[in-house]
Order: sequence, then structure tokens, then C-alpha cells
Amino acid sequence: MPRIAGVIIPENKQIRIALTYIYGVGRPLAEKILQESGVEAARRAKDLTDQEIAAIKGVIEGKHKIEGDLRREIMGSIKRLKEIRCWRGTRHSRGLPARGQKTKKNSRTVRGNVKKTVGSGRKTAPAPK
Repeated sequence: MPRIAGVIIPENKQIRIALTYIYGVGRPLAEKILQESGVEAARRAKDLTDQEIAAIKGVIEGKHKIEGDLRREIMGSIKRLKEIRCWRGTRHSRGLPARGQKTKKNSRTVRGNVKKTVGSGRKTAPAPK
């Protein structure tokens, strides 16, 4: 199993798809990495040689922020927004959408699947004895 940037990538997938298992690498960046390293994108991850894996690692570690560094940078940015108490920072701290979305019906992704619905407020009549 190839291990790139501390992530074990799946063997039976094409390398352009397998690279997307690394946090911070999507399909366009995976294609770019493979072009720069000179590896054919349609090959399976298990068929790669050690030199090809080393070339991919070199390109990723040399030019791109991924995994822990990227997560740390994002968390630092959110922390800075919270500290200066800007609008986006307060939305992050409250767990609400930060980019202007409506919250009446949607925003389940940010708030979690919390369904705060209220009934009619009317209680059912007790059963006769």
C-alpha cells in the first residue's frame, strides 16, 4: 500500500483518484501533481514503482500545503476571526453559516441535523374514563 504524506492511499484505484484521499488534494490538483511528477494518471496505485512514488511525494511536499499544515492554517484563520469578533468569527463560534446563507429552512450541514420544529402547541384531550 503506497503511503504518501502520511496517508495510506487505496491500491485498487487510479492514482489520480487515490491522491484525493489526501486532505487538501482534489482532482485538479491531483492531475497537476501527476503532470509535474511525470506519472501517468490512469495507472493504478499498486502498479507504481518506488521512484514514481518518490517523485509524487517530492512534488507534494515541495510545493503544496496539505494535511496537518493546511488544517492548522485554516484553524488559525478561524481563530483569528473569532478573536477580532468580526461577523464571520461570531458565526463560526455560534456554529451557524458564515457566508450569508439563510437559516430558516436549510443550514443542516453547519448546525448538525437538529430539527427544531414545534407542534401546534395544543395538547390532546384526555381520554374519557
